[in-house]
This record gives sequence, C-alpha cells and structure tokens, in this order.
Amino acid sequence: MYYLNYFFIMSILGHMIECFFYSNGESGILFGSWTPIYGFGSVIILFINSFLSKYKFKKITKIILLFICSAIILSMLEVIGGYTIKLIFNTEIWDYTNHKFNIGKYTSIEMSLIWGLSSIILIYFIKPIFDKIISKIPKYLTYIFIISMIIDFIVTIFIKH
Repeated sequence: MYYLNYFFIMSILGHMIECFFYSNGESGILFGSWTPIYGFGSVIILFINSFLSKYKFKKITKIILLFICSAIILSMLEVIGGYTIKLIFNTEIWDYTNHKFNIGKYTSIEMSLIWGLSSIILIYFIKPIFDKIISKIPKYLTYIFIISMIIDFIVTIFIKH
C-alpha cells in the first residue's frame, strides 16, 4: 500500500504543479486530476533510494548516485511515456525539440537535470513529511483511487483513441 499511496499522491501533486506552472490547467492525457508519469517517477526514485540504501555509501556519494541514476532512469521513462502516448493516442503531450540540449522529442539534458534534482528533493525533503501522511491513509481510500484510475484509463482509451 505504501508504494500505491505514494504513486497516487505524487500523481496528483505532479498534476497540480504542472497545471499551475506549465500548461494552464491541463496535464497529461487522463480526465482525472492526476498525471501518472509523476507517480511512476516518484516510485522509481523510492526504489532507487532503497537500492542505494543497502550499501554503505557516504551521504554525498549516495546523493550523487541518486541524482545520476534518477536523471537517467526518469529520462528513459519520459521517452517511453512520450512514444507510448504517441502510439496509443496519436498525440504528443510534451516536445523538447526547442530545448538547447534535447535528446529527440521526448527528453533533454535540461529535463534530466530537473529529474535528478527532483529526486534529491523528494528523498531528503518531501519523503520524511509524506511518510507520516501515507501511513495514515486508510486502505479503502487506496482502493477507491485504484478503481478510479482504472476507470479513467478505460474511459480515456475509448474516448481519446
């Protein structure tokens, strides 16, 4: 339940941040107020951190490794997500060809650096606060979110496809 709740909270938070700062009220392809790529990315960061925590790195080494691994893996997630959305829905939600250091349409060095920095912010600043909140989320609420997102995916596929 921990990772599912993290997924939902970060999907909703990512949606809110993107709507506020970037796209004037729209984020992602789903109808609900969530953008799953942020949830997937956050859970991946948690797994990377968990993996790195198994080893006795100095704190600065762990931070650097977290940054590099997250930047690379989340950039790959962004590319996979971009191509998948294009393939399934024949639309492009993001396009980084205007970035100076783009790596194709769906990622860039600039965005990779943002994902690396975001991983550090998530693990060292957001996670300690959210861990207290997530432990209090009742299971039935998680199930409601699961069902709601499944319905949203199905409706999106049939309406937008």
